Amino acid sequence: MKDWITIEKDPKHIAKEKLKAQKLRKTQWWKNKISASICFYCQKTFPAHELTMDHLVPLARGGKSNKGNTVPCCKGCNNKKKYYTPAEILLDDLHSKSSK
Repeated sequence: MKDWITIEKDPKHIAKEKLKAQKLRKTQWWKNKISASICFYCQKTFPAHELTMDHLVPLARGGKSNKGNTVPCCKGCNNKKKYYTPAEILLDDLHSKSSK
């Protein structure tokens, strides 16, 4: 995916939300999420300790660290996603397939 998005990060927002994410990782809700051992994006199974917390709307784009915006994700999918939203990744995948 080409970097066509300009990101104007708010360091205060990101720092605040990272602290909230640390607290959220300690909750039973998050422990239950990763105990399912499934990556939200690729749907493959991973040991719980290999799953990371991904923000559907990235922090750099104003996303929040809350239950509605966080999902378990394998490291490969998290690295691929970067600061894009799932919708942008789908659009890029569709565009790539149609241009072949």
